[in-house]
Amino acid sequence: MTNRRTDRFTGKRGKTWLIVGLSLPMVSFLIIPCISLLHRLASIDVLDSLAGRQIEQAIALSGVTTGITTIIAIIAGTPVAYLLARRDFAGKSIIDTFIDLPILIPPSVAGIALLLAFGRRGLIGGYLSELGVEIPFTQAAVILAQLFVAAPFYIKSAQIGLSSIDPELEEAAEIDGASSWMRFRLITAPLAMQAFAGGAIMTWARALGEFGATIIFAGNFPGRTQTMPLAIYMGFEIDFKIAVTLSMILLILSFGVLLTVRKLLKHRLRIL
Repeated sequence: MTNRRTDRFTGKRGKTWLIVGLSLPMVSFLIIPCISLLHRLASIDVLDSLAGRQIEQAIALSGVTTGITTIIAIIAGTPVAYLLARRDFAGKSIIDTFIDLPILIPPSVAGIALLLAFGRRGLIGGYLSELGVEIPFTQAAVILAQLFVAAPFYIKSAQIGLSSIDPELEEAAEIDGASSWMRFRLITAPLAMQAFAGGAIMTWARALGEFGATIIFAGNFPGRTQTMPLAIYMGFEIDFKIAVTLSMILLILSFGVLLTVRKLLKHRLRIL
């Protein structure tokens, strides 16, 4: 019996090492570029690279626009998530697909679509232009580009969170006389808060890294529409140190976001 257990353990350990060996090439491919960025950053004076006014403006603009984008996504996206999670209606699958679409299409396609919608001769932009409202190549265009590609992350996360709540909890509150708003504020929202938070964090991170739609719809004007990813693009052509420094900042922020979301989801799974 003991020999049989030993053979089974040895065989299992051998299979584990085989799987590790097969996994190593892909894991190494994904990790090595990040390590290379860290290694290159060690030879760069970070403070000196960040001292330029153009870089400070790019960081500040990214902070402001992504914050606004995330707030809009939460306020406008929560009703959409609730509708998709709690109601059945004709065309629901089509709307759900359109919400997922910005996640899948190339960012450059998103930029062209936004330009055709809100440009001076666009579907909606033409009417706005007659009223004296110009959106393309402004900070509003930066926010709209970020919102278009990033809001689906919040909506889908909130939708999943709302769908996982037991309707009987809300029905019990309704029996006790709670209004729809009270039920949402006191029961639904707290129970789905981790999903809301995870979606908001992912939305912010996606907005922070947005490049393709922004450069087409908003342009790359320092101090006006140049966000951190666009500054990296320009820095690659003018000053590679700046590009490396900003890339490292985005890498660290993205890593932190993923760890935070993973912890939120892990904690939620424990509760459920």
